[in-house]
Amino acid sequence: MKTNITARHFKARPELTEAVENAVQHLTQYHDGIISTDVILENGDIEPTVEFIVHVGGKTLVAKESSDDFFKSLHGASDNMIRQIRKLKTKTENH
Repeated sequence: MKTNITARHFKARPELTEAVENAVQHLTQYHDGIISTDVILENGDIEPTVEFIVHVGGKTLVAKESSDDFFKSLHGASDNMIRQIRKLKTKTENH
């Protein structure tokens, strides 16, 4: 699986990058067909934002979360993406 991590408007600390990599690895537990994952970390004017873009089985799934901390945003976006991947896997298994 190919993973791209992009930090916009700041330089990501190593512990944040490591947390992102762990979150992406965690996604593979829910679907074997993940082709690539793009994670965009944006330090906006108001609050930090994390966006996951996952390409799986011809579909593109997007999850975006903002909060007062990058790690909270990462956790929220990751949970949202897991929910979407589970839903997609359930749909493909039933059809």
